[in-house]
Amino acid sequence: MKDLTRNCSMLAALAVLLTGYAAAGAPQGGRHLTPTECRDLAEIKSNAPPTKSQHKSELSALRKAGYNPSPWHDDPHYPANLHAAQRLVDQWFETDCK
Repeated sequence: MKDLTRNCSMLAALAVLLTGYAAAGAPQGGRHLTPTECRDLAEIKSNAPPTKSQHKSELSALRKAGYNPSPWHDDPHYPANLHAAQRLVDQWFETDCK
C-alpha cells in the first residue's frame, strides 16, 4: 500500500511537470513571434544593414519554425528545410507583426 501511494504521487508530479513543459513551448495568445522578433524582422526586411541582435532574432524565429542549423548535422534536406522554415516565419510575420 505504501508503494502504491508513493507511485501515485510520483506519477502525479510527473504529469504536472510534463504539462508545464508543454505549456511553456506553446505560443502565448496565439502569437508565434515576440515583439522583439517582429521589430527585428521588419528591420531586416527594410534592407538596412542587419545587426547581430537582428540576426539572433531571425535565427530564433527560424528555430521556432523547425529549422535546426547545427553545423555537426549533415542534413540531406538542406536547403529545402530552411526555405520551408522561412516561408512559415514569413506567414507568422504577416499575421503576428502587422
